[in-house]
Amino acid sequence: MCIRCATPAIAEPKLRRRAFCAGVLAASAMTAGAASAGGGLLEPRLRLRGASPPGARRVALTLDACPGGFDRRIATYLADNGIAATIFLTSAWIARNPAGLEFLLSHRDLFAFENHGARHIPAVLGTRSVYGLRPAGDLEGVHSEVDVGASDIRQATGSQPRWYRGATALYSPAAIEFIRAMGFAIAGFSLNADMGASLPAAGVASRMAGAKDGDVIIGHLTQPNRPSGLGIIAGVTELQRQGIEFVHLDPSPGESGAS
Repeated sequence: MCIRCATPAIAEPKLRRRAFCAGVLAASAMTAGAASAGGGLLEPRLRLRGASPPGARRVALTLDACPGGFDRRIATYLADNGIAATIFLTSAWIARNPAGLEFLLSHRDLFAFENHGARHIPAVLGTRSVYGLRPAGDLEGVHSEVDVGASDIRQATGSQPRWYRGATALYSPAAIEFIRAMGFAIAGFSLNADMGASLPAAGVASRMAGAKDGDVIIGHLTQPNRPSGLGIIAGVTELQRQGIEFVHLDPSPGESGAS
């Protein structure tokens, strides 16, 4: 999400014909577990699969690293308190925040790394902008955004991403099936904590305090000067007080998936 962020240019490789054709053939089915967002776009929902032990509650905290800065307040709090989080990295963020990346990599026991794309371009077909962002436009553009993002994450972290979350978290139905054909699961969410880092701290904390067992929470790690980051900290603190366990998204998405 993080719809206010600008993105730098990154070279786009040509899509191999075989991969492109395979994606086109796979792009015919609509996606279960996704809500219509208008204009034919879908906003997939995601919850943790599997029942928690009796009396326990689990949530997955996911933080998008869109193009922008590094909210060290959030990262430091999570590290100091042993809170697991899944970080969705963009190539643009990696390039701009070497110190932030180094901090995250120094806590690999807590932070898992997944794919938020190369240039923070929505996986949307056509020419109409989405929250002011230029869309991928076609399946070749989707491929470049996903593939370059994954390659840069592998190079920067040594990890192979399995999940993909596109900019704005909105998708054309054909793009969803195409991304899945590339081998990535779509990382939706069930609780939007900060609405693109736009909410005041109290609003973010209040949303997070109502998290239910199995929720996948989305927040942002890129706005160190906004009050929303303090809301993420307050929300995590309250969930800790409630005894909630923080877990990563399943590293085998085919066994986890959307509800």
